[in-house]
Amino acid sequence: MVGSIKSIILYLLLLQIISNTDLIDNGVIVTLEAKEKSPKKVRVEIINEKIIKVSATADNDFSDQESLIIVDQNKKSSFNLSITDNIVKLSTKEITANIKKTTGEISFTDKSGYIILQEQNGGGKIFTPYKCEQTHADGEPETYNGWTYQQIFESPDYEAFYGLGQHQADEWNYKGKNEELFQYNTKVSIPFIVSSKNYGILFDTYSLCRFGNPLPYSELKKLFVLYDKYGEKGALTGTYKVQGKEDLIRREESINYEDYQYVGKNLPKIDLSNSEVYFEGEIEPLESGEYKFNHYYSGYQKIYINEKSVYTEDLEGTGKNEQEIWRTAWNPNSKKFNINLVKGVKYKIRIEWKPDGGEAYCGLSALAPVDSKIQNKLSFWSEMSKQLDYYFIYGNNIDEVISGYRTLTGKAQIMPEWVLGYWQSRERYKTQDEILDALDGFRKRKISIDNIVMDWNYWKLDTWGSYDFDEERFPDPQDMIEQIHEQNAKIMISCWPKFYPNVDHFKELNEKGYIYQQSLKDDLRDWLRDPINDNKGFSYGFYEAYAPEARKIFWRQLYNKLGRIGIDAWWMDASEPNIRDCTPLAYRKLLCGPTFYGSSDEYFNSYSIVNAEAIYDGQRGYETCVEEQEIDKDDSLTLQKKSKWDHRGFGNDFSPNNKRVFLLTRNGFASLQRYSTATWSGDIGTRWEDLKAQITAGLNFCISGIPYWSQDIGGFSVEKRFSEAQELFDERKIENINLKEWRELNTRWHQFGMFSPLYRSHGQFPYREPWNISPENTETYQIIKRCIEMRYRLMPYIYSIAADVYFNDYTIMRPLIMDFGKDRNVFNIGYQFMFGPAIMVNPVYVYKARTREVYFPNNNIWYDFYTGKIESYGGESKVVSAPYDHIPLYIRAGSIIPYGPLIEYTREKPAENIRLYVYQGNDGKFTLYEDEGINYNYEDGKYAKIEFDYNDSIKTLTINRREGEFPGMLEERIFTIVTVSESSPIGYDPDAKGEEVVYNGEKIKIKLK
Repeated sequence: MVGSIKSIILYLLLLQIISNTDLIDNGVIVTLEAKEKSPKKVRVEIINEKIIKVSATADNDFSDQESLIIVDQNKKSSFNLSITDNIVKLSTKEITANIKKTTGEISFTDKSGYIILQEQNGGGKIFTPYKCEQTHADGEPETYNGWTYQQIFESPDYEAFYGLGQHQADEWNYKGKNEELFQYNTKVSIPFIVSSKNYGILFDTYSLCRFGNPLPYSELKKLFVLYDKYGEKGALTGTYKVQGKEDLIRREESINYEDYQYVGKNLPKIDLSNSEVYFEGEIEPLESGEYKFNHYYSGYQKIYINEKSVYTEDLEGTGKNEQEIWRTAWNPNSKKFNINLVKGVKYKIRIEWKPDGGEAYCGLSALAPVDSKIQNKLSFWSEMSKQLDYYFIYGNNIDEVISGYRTLTGKAQIMPEWVLGYWQSRERYKTQDEILDALDGFRKRKISIDNIVMDWNYWKLDTWGSYDFDEERFPDPQDMIEQIHEQNAKIMISCWPKFYPNVDHFKELNEKGYIYQQSLKDDLRDWLRDPINDNKGFSYGFYEAYAPEARKIFWRQLYNKLGRIGIDAWWMDASEPNIRDCTPLAYRKLLCGPTFYGSSDEYFNSYSIVNAEAIYDGQRGYETCVEEQEIDKDDSLTLQKKSKWDHRGFGNDFSPNNKRVFLLTRNGFASLQRYSTATWSGDIGTRWEDLKAQITAGLNFCISGIPYWSQDIGGFSVEKRFSEAQELFDERKIENINLKEWRELNTRWHQFGMFSPLYRSHGQFPYREPWNISPENTETYQIIKRCIEMRYRLMPYIYSIAADVYFNDYTIMRPLIMDFGKDRNVFNIGYQFMFGPAIMVNPVYVYKARTREVYFPNNNIWYDFYTGKIESYGGESKVVSAPYDHIPLYIRAGSIIPYGPLIEYTREKPAENIRLYVYQGNDGKFTLYEDEGINYNYEDGKYAKIEFDYNDSIKTLTINRREGEFPGMLEERIFTIVTVSESSPIGYDPDAKGEEVVYNGEKIKIKLK
């Protein structure tokens, strides 16, 4: 820790003199003078050379509460301690924490003394007490106490911020922006911020949080004087046009139809599904400056201020000057815009709204102007915590910052290899025959696939949570699963944490107090209708996943019903938990609390990780074989038999706990990656703006430290014009303009989605199998098929970088800031990314666009993927070709890309012949990784790595000696070396000619032309 015993004694004597500083094992505690809203104590702890933990409390002592997200940090790191009159310094070899003893203010410097990050003057820590009361399942109320805090840091103007999880407002760099962190369908909140200055801040808090402005958005009437369209003060005018009826006109004091309770009480009782609604008048700001608006919308909506549409930026290349946005009626979204307004000036405002469904949501709120010097600081607010805890993580690059995050929260696993192949899903396969026919359709058409997915409602109507298949629609589930396995595919199944009161699983959990009670007390009903009970929805409850025993019961129930008949993977839907759509936040907290650990106010955001823990720990602790086994009610395994899984020559060690876990969850939180879990972006819409928003959503999610992300290719909730167009085609073979757009939308989404960490198609009707999107004789079908084929050709590359996620904390889907952080031009580029180290992906997200602008990061040579020609020498933006059959892809010089054979599923055959594309112009490295692909033997060293090194100055490729081995490993293979250079441009070609090299595991050097 400190240099020697003698120096420790000297420091201890010094600390006794300085009364407000105490030395602890791995840091110091500074006691501060008591002030209102300020902490009483600040604790700084050294985690390792590049990670420092800061805690602050407004109580007399620190909490002993255990973290849900931080894994044990057993290794103690050495540090040096120095003290001056007002500064305590804790220094590692890489960084120093400088603590002001009078205020607790902290700054972090590198070894040269350069300030990386510093708290706002005075410490930037603001505490206010927080209290809430919740009632336990047994009816006993309990009062919970905690603290609301805000932590503020200084930030230079050029700095950029990323992360915070996955949000749908289509924002990339969060500098100067605001984001509210809560969990919801399509929204994933992670309290981790990554800076362009190569540091990260991880807040260990689970409550509602806000990045940026700590205030909630306000109703318009609090920030503006409102005038209706007749000039009367105090409200806007609402006009409701119902087909065939006289217009309803009324004054609207607030546009706040944002939850089902408020909508039910305040919207007029009319048929909104056949209405057009207009809110109009004038707003007069109470102060001058930039107002930040939050627009909550479903159906079709437009907003105009002074006759100008606020949404125009998303329509590049279309020639339009306004945009109508859309979301399905039951699943609204938020969009943001900023406008500078002048105090006392009246501005016309008009909101046009076509609800487009029985449910209807529309809201417009705003934040008052904030001085840019304040807005541009790094501010983080948490509603309820026992104390303030954050981790400062430093790195030489963002990869090192992500590695620090995973050091704290746990390593990401190597996913089962089949997970990286193509998945097919729909909402939903309603019968056993439907899902088998869909898989058979892939195999007959020679379209590669690894995973077929069973979505919800496979059970009998009134048995949600039973995990029993409806025997009429699924007469033999085990045989169905066996047929899927015989077709060399896997099956994943949807499992909600939701139960109807009449099922045995509910009764078992409820008897032990592990069902949230509020939905039952309030007699909430879901959307499935009971024909025996006046067509009312069924009542339901969600289980309390924070309780360790509840998690064990939940897993046992799943395993006994589904695991034992061969289900391969788990789909954890509604894991926010989404107990009721479109509810106000206060009511959502009541619905999911209290928890085993405390109030749901405090644990509002973290349900998904304890739910994931139930599956991961459960599966790794159980026998996962097909032979007989017995499981007691106390969850102990009383009989274990050797597994007889068929692995077709790719390894046969499937002993207890050795089948790789995989689960997909609609929600996520910090540490999710350690549970072999991926997240997808929820029930998004099927519009071009939704496609575009997924790019920034996915990039911010991946830079938040969780590497496996996915999306519903094509979007989930479908506009009626698309579904009606498909129905017309099915009936009369007429391809109208909407169907053409639908096919192009899916084509562009596949071209982007094949470069996501996970490649999966899912959604409501129209069906998403390639032949259902477009007939086999069409260009659309052929393009989608080629996307899937390319994904499988790239499998050696993809599986190798997936292994790098585990071994080196790598990130697969990489914002340009990760690889080109020294080029400030990339700070605000959120629609291009690297897929692994070699491929720059540039999705097309505008209908009928056949070009797009691409920025080429400087100090790099960029090759066109399709032609092999040099497109750019870096440091420039260019408008490039983006034909219908592909999006722009570029490879940077020095890249080495291995392509395998075309396979119909990942374990069909080993890659005996790999085409190795080498792009000249720079030195390069790549490591080919292989293992059994299905088990955890890699944790015991059973894997092989082959490192390729390319030296551009001598034009020599070295294939190094193979390291390691595993059962079923190829002892010998052929590498076909394809050299790409300015003088020899060769585009992507799975049959490209090149120099063939027989490799038997020993080092080879090849002189390239």
